[in-house]
Amino acid sequence: MEAEISAVILAAGLGTRMKSSLAKVLHRAGGAPLVEHVVRAALAVAPPERVVVVTGHQADQVASAVARFGVRTQLQAEQKGTGHALWVCRGQAGLGSGLLLVLCGDCPLLSPDTLRRLVEAHLGSGAAATVLTARLPDPRGYGRILRDAAGRIEAIVEEKDATPEQRAVDEINSGIYCFDAAALWPRLERLRPSPVTGELYLTDVIGLLREDGLAAVPFPVADPSEVLGINTRADLAEADRILRGRKARALMLAGVTIERPETVLIDPEVEAAPDAHIGPFAQLLGNTRLAAGARVGACSILANTVLEEGAEVLPFCHIEDSRLAAGARVGPFARLRMRSTVAASAHVGNFVEMKNSTLGEGAKAMHLAYLGDATIGARANIGAGTITCNYDGFRKHPTTIGAGAFIGSNATLVAPVVIGEGSFVAAASIITKDVPPDALAIGRAHQVNREGWAKARREKEQKS
Repeated sequence: MEAEISAVILAAGLGTRMKSSLAKVLHRAGGAPLVEHVVRAALAVAPPERVVVVTGHQADQVASAVARFGVRTQLQAEQKGTGHALWVCRGQAGLGSGLLLVLCGDCPLLSPDTLRRLVEAHLGSGAAATVLTARLPDPRGYGRILRDAAGRIEAIVEEKDATPEQRAVDEINSGIYCFDAAALWPRLERLRPSPVTGELYLTDVIGLLREDGLAAVPFPVADPSEVLGINTRADLAEADRILRGRKARALMLAGVTIERPETVLIDPEVEAAPDAHIGPFAQLLGNTRLAAGARVGACSILANTVLEEGAEVLPFCHIEDSRLAAGARVGPFARLRMRSTVAASAHVGNFVEMKNSTLGEGAKAMHLAYLGDATIGARANIGAGTITCNYDGFRKHPTTIGAGAFIGSNATLVAPVVIGEGSFVAAASIITKDVPPDALAIGRAHQVNREGWAKARREKEQKS
């Protein structure tokens, strides 16, 4: 593919059949907005500076959704048809030469490989336009591709305008094209509004090319699901299923074990090394990374989280923006968030929450604890029911627990506070002052036993 390639992605519509106030291309499938999937496909064949996304409804939000890819946007202030959407891009630099792909922002299943083959087929055909087509068992609702005796496109006929014989044709127009830019732009100038809708239709360009003796040829896609357009929530769910399946399959082919792959949700940018293991119903979201031998248990949710070699998340955990070092173990039923780190061979057990905290190498917090804004040293032991009281109603405060410290069950550590290395905090203590290294801290009232008090109380209640 030596030709200069540009791409225009049509993403201006609202999508009324979605029955949503959100622009159709901003709805998510496979872990990303629909338009993002199309941009990713386009970038497989065209550089970002030659990719233009046509915006309209909620233009700022659509532009924001694609901004990180470095592509350009073009506002279509009034939606006057597909031909008009392309026409408003005429001032964009670079689109006047080479090849121009026209893609649909609501077709997230189009693969980069199919786009590459479309371009190769176009270059090999000598045609002015190549139309990506599909053969469907039930083509209702789609424009039909009518071929001439040589197999070239004679016309694209919308279903409402088709004769019964034409409606029997099973080859449909996907709305995805590859044009010679030099042939396209002069024909766009000649488009005339539909007498029914007043819109300019890109399909009419095919007829104009034929009138001028230039060929348009079809290129049938191998997998018709790739040209599935999203029009309803049911379409959205089906696209999500297919995209999730593709991602899971790609990881499995790369050496990752996934139990019940049809149940997992894995976002596009997730990475997993060979011999990583993902349990059923797990969700790996955002920029999550799994190193070799890392394991994610059933029903756990990881977002923007890194698991180093051999780290393990047991079932039913929720972990966000955090890191587990090699050999670390978390769960079941644990929650980590806001840049928490579990160091090598450290353990976090059931019903423990960490927020913006670090658990040092070999340290343990095994049961029912809240560790917020805490730095916990190596080999420290955090007893069941421990709480770091990090918020005073106005601001957050840190807790520091030294290496080898032992925090007894139900201890309450009122931040800011430092627990020295090797020290002990007695169970049920409320600690409000720093504890020196190797000291024992007891922060509770002395126990008083009153002999016979309970019996006397019962007898009094019985008399009354």
